[in-house]
Amino acid sequence: MLELEQALETILTAIPAPKTETVSLAESFRRFAAEEITALTNLPPFDNSAVDGYAVRSGDLATASAQNPVSLQLAGRIAAGEHFHGELVAGQCIRIFTGSPVPRGANAVAMQEDTTADPNDPLEIKFLDSVKPWENIRFHGEDIKRGATVMRRGEMLGAAQLGLLAACGVAQVSVGRRPSVALLATGSELKEIAATTRLAPGQIYESNCAALTPLIRVAGGIANIFPIVPDHAEATRAALSRALAECDLVVTCGGVSVGEMDFVKSAFEELGGSLEFWKIAIKPGRPFVFGRLGEKLLFGLPGNPVSAFVTWLLLVRPVLLRWQGAAKVGLPISMGTLAESLSNPDGRRHFIRVSMDASGLVRSAGTQGSHVLSSLAAADGLVDVPPKTTLAPGTKVQVLHWE
Repeated sequence: MLELEQALETILTAIPAPKTETVSLAESFRRFAAEEITALTNLPPFDNSAVDGYAVRSGDLATASAQNPVSLQLAGRIAAGEHFHGELVAGQCIRIFTGSPVPRGANAVAMQEDTTADPNDPLEIKFLDSVKPWENIRFHGEDIKRGATVMRRGEMLGAAQLGLLAACGVAQVSVGRRPSVALLATGSELKEIAATTRLAPGQIYESNCAALTPLIRVAGGIANIFPIVPDHAEATRAALSRALAECDLVVTCGGVSVGEMDFVKSAFEELGGSLEFWKIAIKPGRPFVFGRLGEKLLFGLPGNPVSAFVTWLLLVRPVLLRWQGAAKVGLPISMGTLAESLSNPDGRRHFIRVSMDASGLVRSAGTQGSHVLSSLAAADGLVDVPPKTTLAPGTKVQVLHWE
């Protein structure tokens, strides 16, 4: 059996070089930059006011106070989006608003709250406080300089990044192409869930596709759910052939162990694929197949729902991200403290389902059997417990999250 890190390295090495495409900024959310992106303008693009108030020469208000107001003549008004073509001179002020361009000649903005208007002369503004040079002014380029790198290759374009790119004048970006993922559940006992579905004796509802489809989409893949594949060699071969022809990656659930009704490995080889490995030293999820057929990749997950979920997170999710050119492919991690012991008497690493409260205390989410979905639904993450190990209460642990 391969160790997890060895298996993941083998898989990531087999991924073809990312292909790119150019999309609009609106279409690029949660995509990955395929090249360095630079700002097309300064941010801010001009000196502007940080407050509503009056553009002034700070020297004019050096002695201003509530007891000794200083009066200036109103010379104009600049709303956001407008521009003042003249120049402010001594003894003058200009009405200005947050985001308005600072006029030539001004070196500060006095806050509106520190002023009062003369009811007998609306063009005379009294100032009740002094201002420092450049107070309440946001300088052009103080956030981002034109030509500066704002996104590096492999970084994900989240909501904040899209806001930054839009402010910097970037309308289109080059991103990694999203992989199409075929999702096949195998097993004659499986039944599609539907409002009118009733189970016959010996049947169970198929649940792996329901859990894995949103995980594929969150990781940037295009999920293609195929019909359930019965436990027959020819049906398995036909389903794999179609999936490999239509999609970049094929993910199967079930049929990868050594039973008489497990046909995924043999069917893949009959189609010309080569199996790289099929056992991983982790729990849950020991029977896991990785195979290659040209640039097409096969991931054979175990049929037990928790095993399928965990192996997808650890071994398939990184592939979808790296396929798109992502620089970081690991699961999100937070630190927690065990509120109770976690024990692993097995000879394989055990990724135990845990819940984590707001204070960072970590507990088992429930029964850890590979068929037990209730504890997976109650979990906030996984804790990697080494073989033959008990982690005592109070131990600091890393919690791997998927949401």
